[in-house]
Amino acid sequence: MEKNRPTCKGRRGRPAKTDTASHCVMVRFNDTEHARFLTMYEQSGLLSKAAFIKARVFGDVFRVIKTDRGTLEYVAKLTAFHAQFRAVGTNYNQVVKLLHTHFSERKALAMLYKLENATKELAAVGQQIIALSEEFKERW
Repeated sequence: MEKNRPTCKGRRGRPAKTDTASHCVMVRFNDTEHARFLTMYEQSGLLSKAAFIKARVFGDVFRVIKTDRGTLEYVAKLTAFHAQFRAVGTNYNQVVKLLHTHFSERKALAMLYKLENATKELAAVGQQIIALSEEFKERW
């Protein structure tokens, strides 16, 4: 039993590029030049060495991307603190609701007074964080 397959009249596969990169240029470095090349390549932040070499040969702008560990740690801690700050706000609302449902009004007001003082301290810490962030922004 034969299978009837239609014959393909056209070409299969990916379409051919109109302007292929067919010319290859080779460069040899000694050890010191290669080390210097690698440091420049790593500082550029490009994904391939070929793209880096083309950019340098044709005079594209050489960008240096530097990461500061202190900045990254500050941002990470600030993000974590922001998440904790939101969690405290959620817990605050839950505590106030429970105080009103489970305690008498007089006892609830006494506890809310303590909670209000703790909230003022938390607001002061928030202001310090904002001040530190503004100082950090001015530096960088």
